Amino acid sequence: MSTIKPKDRDTLIQALRAGVVPRSGQHLIQVGRVREVEGMLKDIERVASGGSAFRIVVGEYGAGKTFFLNLVRSIALQKKLVTMHADLNPDRRLHASGGQARSLYAELTKNTSTMLKPEGGALTGVVEKFVAQCKSEAKASGGDTEKVVREKLAPLTELVNGFDFADVLVAYYRGFEQGNDQLKSDAVRWLRGEFTTRTDARNALGVRAIVDDSTVYDQLKLLAQFVRLAGYHGLLVCLDECVNLYKLANTQARNSNYEQILRILNDSLQGSADGLGFILGGTPEFLMDTRRGLYSYPALQSRLAQNTFAKDGLLDLSGPVLRLTSLTPEDFFLLLTKIIAVFANGHSEQYLLPEEAVPLFMEHCARRLGEEYFRTPRTTITAFVNLLAILEQNAGTEWRPLIGGLQVEEDRGAEAEMAAEEDDELASFQL
Repeated sequence: MSTIKPKDRDTLIQALRAGVVPRSGQHLIQVGRVREVEGMLKDIERVASGGSAFRIVVGEYGAGKTFFLNLVRSIALQKKLVTMHADLNPDRRLHASGGQARSLYAELTKNTSTMLKPEGGALTGVVEKFVAQCKSEAKASGGDTEKVVREKLAPLTELVNGFDFADVLVAYYRGFEQGNDQLKSDAVRWLRGEFTTRTDARNALGVRAIVDDSTVYDQLKLLAQFVRLAGYHGLLVCLDECVNLYKLANTQARNSNYEQILRILNDSLQGSADGLGFILGGTPEFLMDTRRGLYSYPALQSRLAQNTFAKDGLLDLSGPVLRLTSLTPEDFFLLLTKIIAVFANGHSEQYLLPEEAVPLFMEHCARRLGEEYFRTPRTTITAFVNLLAILEQNAGTEWRPLIGGLQVEEDRGAEAEMAAEEDDELASFQL
């Protein structure tokens, strides 16, 4: 492994120790998931060629869904797509009547990323790139820039809010030319869905429409077309923690969100959402629970049903549902080895653990957690990072007693459980 920057190293370690997904540096610890990544790469290429894509990534808590989604987003950025991402929660939903859907849209636009701004906040940069291209074309042809802007945005007027979208972009250009920062700011606020009333939008920009709960998906379709006009290949929207839709207590609210997912799925399958891809991350319950999950909605159940021939180790990675398989022991060994390298900034002479220690740690985890530590690696990774932190901060500490101590504590716990069971049996016998 090449030398790692201290900033990237610290960010990665802090995230792993807290049990959360790092915002950068995922490639340093990526292992396995080769076929799943290949399947997602085909989706990205389809979006980049003007098509559409829809995926639901399913995995247990801690199985690596968020990590996988971040990895896919980083690949999409390299393929010159614009990405947007957000976590669903009770205040951010796909469909609502109290501002929750608009709140989700605002979060998505805040987390808009390009290859030059992978950390988010790239929406203004996309708009400026589009305006700069229009100015260059107008200068080359000797025409008027505003006219070029309207001509390029003409195809968007066929979509919902398309006329107002074009007027907002023209307003941004005027602010750009006149040095009117307030006009530019208002235009970006409209694009981000930050106007709450039509009156405010009309006074600021002269448009009659705003982004509200009922037009969030239509606005995303507009943005997908716009980023292509700005020179990018498409738009990829990643929505994580979709289990929060499953947790909605109100049946009507839950079904309304599922109807929105059905609409997105239908548009993707029918190819009517050009240059737009969706990836939803959720747990198996969110998908397969026939009482409250997506399978409780018959139209979705029929479209998302698993391929009946995909059994006995056979995989189908072309359907709308992608199930994350468990990491193999070999993958896990490689993952822990990479974490050791990250701790050492990539310098092999500074490794805190020898290679022989990794199988011993894995053996301890297998005894303690069983197969679950392959399916949900978060707990194991956190424990391993904690072990390395102790070795780093206590120079000269021998690693063998630490791993051996884990087993001693485990054995003591098992003996205590057996003793408690024997006491219960004796008490019941005496009774």
